[in-house]
Amino acid sequence: MSKRDYYEVLGVSKTVSEQELKKAYRRVAMKFHPDRNPDNKEAEEKFKEASEAYEVLSDANKRAAYDRYGHSAVEGAGMGGGGAGFGSFSDIFGDVFGDIFGGGQRGGPSRGADLRYTLELSLEDAVRGANVKIKVPTLVSCKTCDGSGAKSGTKANTCTTCGGHGQVRMQQGFFSVQQTCPTCRGKGKVITDPCGDCRGHGRVEETKTLNVKVPPGVDTGDRIRLSGEGEAGTDGGPSGDLYVQVSVKEHEFFQREGRDLYCEVPISIVDACLGGELEVPTLDGRVKLKVPEGTQTGKALPPAWQRGDPGTRRPAGRSALQSGRGDTGQSHQQTKRTPAGITGQHDRR
Repeated sequence: MSKRDYYEVLGVSKTVSEQELKKAYRRVAMKFHPDRNPDNKEAEEKFKEASEAYEVLSDANKRAAYDRYGHSAVEGAGMGGGGAGFGSFSDIFGDVFGDIFGGGQRGGPSRGADLRYTLELSLEDAVRGANVKIKVPTLVSCKTCDGSGAKSGTKANTCTTCGGHGQVRMQQGFFSVQQTCPTCRGKGKVITDPCGDCRGHGRVEETKTLNVKVPPGVDTGDRIRLSGEGEAGTDGGPSGDLYVQVSVKEHEFFQREGRDLYCEVPISIVDACLGGELEVPTLDGRVKLKVPEGTQTGKALPPAWQRGDPGTRRPAGRSALQSGRGDTGQSHQQTKRTPAGITGQHDRR
């Protein structure tokens, strides 16, 4: 069976540059790679065909011979050649594997990990906002070696196994797999005389005390980000962030629904029938509330107070919940009729 033209296989012209040829091969190889097309014989053959075409066209001498004499000039130099002299083919094949499997760790600066801290707040602090000090165990840059991991007066050496890349390529036949260097473990450098404090890691454990400014109106599940307060990076990389997860404790009297507060208040049967006035608790003290005539058990009475947008008239210090935008938060009272002289075990509901 006659072979297709190598340039046609890769979808390029005869004047294609080396860089464009490499991109074309990557595109075809990624499309027909066997791992992406399991049990697909046609895709497997097209992958082999593209690999053979690239192996010839990426070599200047073989390409010149092919351009002049066609397939007969490079017969046996393709996939049947036992994988010898693949050179740049191995490089591109390694790149394809890296794209498919995610590649390995490369040397150089690396960003520190993000951390999470759960902060428990009382309802009062969640409503009003607060400044809270927290202690967070983390990894910080070693001050003795300035994060290098090497003993003072020395420095890390370039890894001779990977040449400082942090990765090595293992080849068998025409298959080439890239993996983390076993000598430097992906760092690209080897420390022969490590720092005594961090033992060559460049980071040490430390508990930091931080001040968290909690804005008014937060609720369980809200997050506050402290930029740069996560773990220190390696090899001069930036630090991660600290995410403070808010958890609001249950209140002994108030129930929270969104940004509103509810509480249950017992009233006498007389007040329920004829109406009256009673004092109810709020987060800012007790306030008077009017009970209308004919109030039924479980009825939510109008808010004891309300705080509106900035600039409107409102009682000072009476806000239940508010955001930084000046949104309204309210407190509601649910009534509970209690006839005089009857205990709570016989409440009418």
